[in-house]
Amino acid sequence: MRRWRKLLLPFSWIYGAIIFVRNYLFDIQFFKSAEYQFPVICIGNLSVGGTGKTPMTEYVSQLLKDTFKTAILSRGYKRATKGFVLAADKATVEGIGDEPFQYHNKLKGVTVAVDEDRQHGIFSLREAINPEVIILDDAFQHRKVKAGLNILLTMYGDLYPDDLLLPAGNLRDLKGQAKRAEIIVVTKCPSDLSKNRQTEIINKLKVAASQKVFFATISYKEKVLSNKESIFLEELKNKNVTLVTGIANPEPLLIHLKEQGISFDHHKFPDHHNFSTSEIEMFKAKDFILTTEKDFVRLEKYLSNVYYLPIETKFVNDEEGFDASILAFAGK
Repeated sequence: MRRWRKLLLPFSWIYGAIIFVRNYLFDIQFFKSAEYQFPVICIGNLSVGGTGKTPMTEYVSQLLKDTFKTAILSRGYKRATKGFVLAADKATVEGIGDEPFQYHNKLKGVTVAVDEDRQHGIFSLREAINPEVIILDDAFQHRKVKAGLNILLTMYGDLYPDDLLLPAGNLRDLKGQAKRAEIIVVTKCPSDLSKNRQTEIINKLKVAASQKVFFATISYKEKVLSNKESIFLEELKNKNVTLVTGIANPEPLLIHLKEQGISFDHHKFPDHHNFSTSEIEMFKAKDFILTTEKDFVRLEKYLSNVYYLPIETKFVNDEEGFDASILAFAGK
């Protein structure tokens, strides 16, 4: 597929020229970026998805929430509402989007809000609850806001230096924009990634002396969960499992399930897919639906046979150093 996509390179050059001009106009301050006197952390990437922003946002939020009054601001992709919405007790997936709804359900003590205009969202959050730290979910390209700390994610095995701009590749921003990040995290690494391999990747990324690089992996839990119960992953070997994914890159999950000896029938959908009535009816006829946590929040109210496998970010190297960098910035 990637070989065929290279035929689209001329369109990538046009897209790249547009992005270059846009970034240049922000660099020379022809377009203005808002800066803030309180800690604003941006978690993002250069590609269109699949780098693990959601578990990283959860990790940083969990790290901060017991010490600082913390809020997450997201765009709320594919929500049915517009403008600023503060997640409340009766928040819905339709009202704030799947990832913000997941944060709202999971991260107790963290305020979640959505706004496609990040400047307006930050202003509204400060007016509503005055958080001490705001985490911007997927806002690296939203240059109207200049975060004090940028955490840039790139996936092991699909590093941004090896990719191409849309539509020939998956990059939505120029590789050189990585220079704006204070921290780069290589995500979804093998848990036994060697020091030599880490050094090779750092050299490939061509990081500046001021930038810090960390390596993280996705850790899968031992149990799958529903609203009613939990089941050890091992027990799924004896079940007729249908796997449903609506995420950018389900491959790591597929590999993990196969490594656990679990057989499944995979139904793959696009990222943030809104499941149709006919699809829901098809899932109801299945014995056991396994899905991701992000998809679960969109399916749980329709299905009684749906479970999800929780994941979390774990660091391969220097977790203490990453945590210390985040806490030090938040405490400024």
